[in-house]
Amino acid sequence: MSRIPDWEQCLAAAVAHARIQPFEWGSHDCATWAFDVRRELTGGQDDAALWRSRYTTPLGAQRILRKLGWSDLEVGGRNLLGEPLKFVLLAQRGDLVLGSDPEAFGVC
Repeated sequence: MSRIPDWEQCLAAAVAHARIQPFEWGSHDCATWAFDVRRELTGGQDDAALWRSRYTTPLGAQRILRKLGWSDLEVGGRNLLGEPLKFVLLAQRGDLVLGSDPEAFGVC
């Protein structure tokens, strides 16, 4: 997916804004923020609309994953983004990443 011309400035602004926002399940959590950044950097679709504001707790997040047919964040990420890079060292600034302990989305 191609990025907008000023994606680097957009990424810097998104990170700066995230630093002052409190964590909030369903509106400013790891997956919602990461996919919002992806949308902004690519001018693409809003994948986070699938879950945004539909839960307010960790249990609620798990329920939404199940309703979407995903067993966990990795399955959801694969469904939305395709197969991950074979070598993590190929990830570049602005790419979505998924940590494993704890399982959480982020932006490289």
